[in-house]
Amino acid sequence: MLWLLDRATQLTGVETEAPCPEPLTREAALKTTALAATLLFAHGQTTERTVTAAEQLGRALGVTVKVLPYWGELTVALNGAPISQIVPAKPLGVDMGRVLAVTTVIDQVCHGTLSAEAAQSALESAGRLPPASTPRFTLFAAIGAASLGVIFGTLDATSLLLIATSAAIGALVRRWLSGFSNNPLIQPLCAAFIAGVVAAAAGRLLLSDAATMVSFCPCMVLVPGPHILNGAIDLARTRIALGIARLAYAGVIVLLICAGGPFGFTAVGANLAIAGPSPPVPLVIDVIAAGCAVASFGTFFSMPWRLLAFPIAVGMLAHAARWALISVVGTNAATGALVACTLVSILATPVVDRLRLPFAAVAFSAVVSLMPGFFLFNAATGLVELVSIGPAAPAALPTSIVTSGATAFLIIMAMTFGLILPRMLLERATPAA
Repeated sequence: MLWLLDRATQLTGVETEAPCPEPLTREAALKTTALAATLLFAHGQTTERTVTAAEQLGRALGVTVKVLPYWGELTVALNGAPISQIVPAKPLGVDMGRVLAVTTVIDQVCHGTLSAEAAQSALESAGRLPPASTPRFTLFAAIGAASLGVIFGTLDATSLLLIATSAAIGALVRRWLSGFSNNPLIQPLCAAFIAGVVAAAAGRLLLSDAATMVSFCPCMVLVPGPHILNGAIDLARTRIALGIARLAYAGVIVLLICAGGPFGFTAVGANLAIAGPSPPVPLVIDVIAAGCAVASFGTFFSMPWRLLAFPIAVGMLAHAARWALISVVGTNAATGALVACTLVSILATPVVDRLRLPFAAVAFSAVVSLMPGFFLFNAATGLVELVSIGPAAPAALPTSIVTSGATAFLIIMAMTFGLILPRMLLERATPAA
């Protein structure tokens, strides 16, 4: 048909207008909008931004929609009409590449550079984008775990090599398991179990002093930070049921990680000891290791290479600020985390809003080195030791467990407030377009 139009133009000298495409029906527009909202919700975008983006897309497609998010499903309804669509959607993953692709399609439709008819297929293509490749995922899992080992004071090459090897094996197993089961809880449990087995073997062979860190560090790269932040944001926005569901999901993962490491250690017949305080690390080494950890978590969340530089720079700056507060000023870990996370939130909010990236994923990537995984796993290890010893346990052991657990809780609360409060204030001052 197009060649007939071109031929008519050549013969008559008059340009013939191509027929304009028919506008989408309300049902088709609703289906396209529901697909966009589902992809954003399932791959780590904050609930507020998911709702806003879906409503913008609906208006561009000629309908006014209302998006109601729940754990397990999204309801997208047409305002003023008894037409709605309920789609299954669980916010279990974090994939910034897919979120960026979906928001690009939405922007193109809103700006008129992509037709409404092509939006559905473009969104389906965005939802099929592959995650970070297995070699990249495995390499950066090893780099991230070793970097966290450096931050927590493990500087000898043998221990760092064991930490990296354990994390790499765990990453390969996680990718292998993803091909057999869609259950997201099996992967962190098995990876933590492997970390415990490797640490126990290392302790039996040659590194009894460093065995605890060899067990802890590969487990720290499994902590579901974006789910914790998204859940806290939902609670702050009074989406109580969804926020509690997100936090419960993250809490189950943390519980499985804390259980997997000690289980792996005891499976080899070893006893995991509570780690002592980590020695101070020089500022330059600390900041470089923090940057490597940020790059690793950016990879876990499938962040495109071109976007990694920003969270790395912000994370290094935040870690330097925390180091100065703790080592120079003498503040405690919770205060240092609060200030560092506030700085990250202020710097990251305008950038993620401009690029339409998931705030929780970018922010957590930048502050991952501040997570109190050391204290969480120390508390879990102490509980295992307390149960195994029984009534003969020394009085200092319960105190150590409570101290580690309370410290971890305070740091997580400080990080959550530091990341969320500036974010919400800046969102209120500069609402989404």
